[in-house]
Amino acid sequence: MAPAAANYYTPPTHAPQKQRGYRICDTCGAVENSSVQKFRLCGGCLTTQYCSPECQKSHWPSHKAICQHTAAQLSEAKQHPTGPSYPDENLAKYLRKFTSTHASLLGWAGFQALQLKRIPANIRQNALLIELSYHPCKESLFRFSIANTHIVPRSYVTSHDPLVAADIERREDRCRKSGGIGTLIILVQCGGISQVMPVEVDPPSKIAWDSREDWKEVLRHFVDSGRSDFKPISTTARGVVYG
Repeated sequence: MAPAAANYYTPPTHAPQKQRGYRICDTCGAVENSSVQKFRLCGGCLTTQYCSPECQKSHWPSHKAICQHTAAQLSEAKQHPTGPSYPDENLAKYLRKFTSTHASLLGWAGFQALQLKRIPANIRQNALLIELSYHPCKESLFRFSIANTHIVPRSYVTSHDPLVAADIERREDRCRKSGGIGTLIILVQCGGISQVMPVEVDPPSKIAWDSREDWKEVLRHFVDSGRSDFKPISTTARGVVYG
């Protein structure tokens, strides 16, 4: 398992409505504006992102252990013989790309699944497991479909890999020190490959997303249809807001 650096936590110095759903630099907390500049992924782990080469360089001493650990897992996954658990030698790479592409959708689904708007304490107890089916396809948006989803104990993720657990704890501390409720954990799994996606979450009072009981259907629709344009819906005094 390797953590993806996709999160929704909004530092209080910025405007939440403009930022929610965007990625942040793992060093300085800058929020990505994809229309101006896309963040760069770490070439080793293919998960952590940075707003500049300077931020990437300064973060390396603390990122080195988890990065090398993740890169080793990517390499190891390619060595497995092809079979039901490892249907493609590039499955780990494809799964990381899937997680990055659908970051907004997956984070929203986790927020809804754990009912964090109503019960914020669930973030400390549970995680969302999303099981995928793999389909050999040149078009990356159609390589995966949703097989199943489960609410699992948070320890299901954190107890298996000390380095991943430590990285999640680091994000948890950063989030809570800045006023957030903690780190939502989403585990995306396909065959024998797993991807951990930690999502730093604002207090529910700052999150205007509508609560949705149909989150499973929404998740399945966007993934199975190959759509990457998901935007959460918020009903406000000014009307319906997307994003």
